[in-house]
Amino acid sequence: MNIKKIAFIEAGTPDFQMLGKFKMPRVGSALLATMLRDMGYQVRAFVEDIAPVDWQYVRGADLVCISTITNTAIRAYAIASRVRALGIPVVMGGVHPTYMPSEALEYADYVVRGEGERPLLSLVESLDAGSPPLSGIKGISYRDPGKKIIHTRKEDILDDIELDALPDPDFRLVHGWKPSYVYPVSTSRGCPFDCNFCSVVPMFGRKYRFKSVGRTLAELRYIKSIKKGTRFFVDDNFTANKARSKILLRAIIEEGLRDCWVVQARTDVAKDPELIRLMADAGVHTIYIGFESINPKTLKKFNKKQELSDIVSSINIIRDNGMHIHGMFILGADTDDLDTIKKTADFAANSGIETVQIIALTPLPGTRLFEEIRGQGRLLHTDWSKYNLQHVVFRPQQMSPSTLQMETIKANKRFYSWKYILRSLARLDLHYTAVGLLGRRIMGKTLKQAVNYTTNYIENLEAAPALEIKAGNRQ
Repeated sequence: MNIKKIAFIEAGTPDFQMLGKFKMPRVGSALLATMLRDMGYQVRAFVEDIAPVDWQYVRGADLVCISTITNTAIRAYAIASRVRALGIPVVMGGVHPTYMPSEALEYADYVVRGEGERPLLSLVESLDAGSPPLSGIKGISYRDPGKKIIHTRKEDILDDIELDALPDPDFRLVHGWKPSYVYPVSTSRGCPFDCNFCSVVPMFGRKYRFKSVGRTLAELRYIKSIKKGTRFFVDDNFTANKARSKILLRAIIEEGLRDCWVVQARTDVAKDPELIRLMADAGVHTIYIGFESINPKTLKKFNKKQELSDIVSSINIIRDNGMHIHGMFILGADTDDLDTIKKTADFAANSGIETVQIIALTPLPGTRLFEEIRGQGRLLHTDWSKYNLQHVVFRPQQMSPSTLQMETIKANKRFYSWKYILRSLARLDLHYTAVGLLGRRIMGKTLKQAVNYTTNYIENLEAAPALEIKAGNRQ
């Protein structure tokens, strides 16, 4: 196979979204496209949430790489089928194909599992050289000439030095990309914690790996030179290594790279006064925190390693230091009942946090939670498009799926209330006034969609065995 032209496609998200869509690609596709471009290939990346795919370019490609998470998998499979019908080989990667490689191979020729840098580049080089034996490439799945599925050994994760050597993802390779969009920045991988519902550790490991301060500053300088606006640090836990975070924050301040940016962290960030002050001084506008639950039993079941007192304290300390909070809560654990949902909605509405995302517990492939729920026969279906944290896809223990579905939507609507909007307006905070109005409009639309889902979908499945639903066959 002579490969000259490659297309990357990032499948679009379903329409059912709680807080709308941010025009921000995942880093992986842009990074891998950049690496292959640097190897001499002609490469373009298409992110459906940013702009439609240019099929004229795709039809001329020698290889198409499709990235997908679980809730975009059905869309990704449809794209893959269309590409293969053109006679173009397809490589699939991302968190969903990593844990469902045999399923993905029904639609793709090759699957890259886990971190894609080593496996994908090795696979492309091998195919370009004439398809010698692939069994020596770690981290891939494919069918041999006899159609038997082969899963090669898992590839090792990149270490700190290898992360440091990665190029800056060139988002100019993304079709329709504009510098005014939210700019994703990745400075680390992995998480030392092990929440049972999270796919980060299965995908990236518990070892926390990070780029050097110098390497990160170089990327931030570049970003500042091309745009002004929000940067989103996509690290799953920006402050997992607090000493490293402090060094980086001091450097950002000293170099004048202070800008509006957003990070993800845990409640324990508030236990370090110096770290909190540095984050505020470095320009952190909003901290995304997975509070997950105010139910102590649920926090324990999730293996969250935090208490309700930690949640309350972190909110007070972060807001006292002038930063905003986007709080994330999960409803539907075996330890949750209807009273838990109502108390969570009340807590969120009265906590003073600026925005929330209250979601239904979703067992994603690759997590311990998925294996547990599937093993108990509690999955309602495997229509992956509904595994977007907003649809109930399993049978909870203490309420019906329909109840959890509707009450989760109502809890979000309770937060984005007219009181929220008027309070923001009284402070002349036009940004959060607009957020409240948008949130309320989206919640109204979402509630209507939820009614349709519960009446035409859940209620038909609650009394039936879990269904295997494939692309284009939704019941």
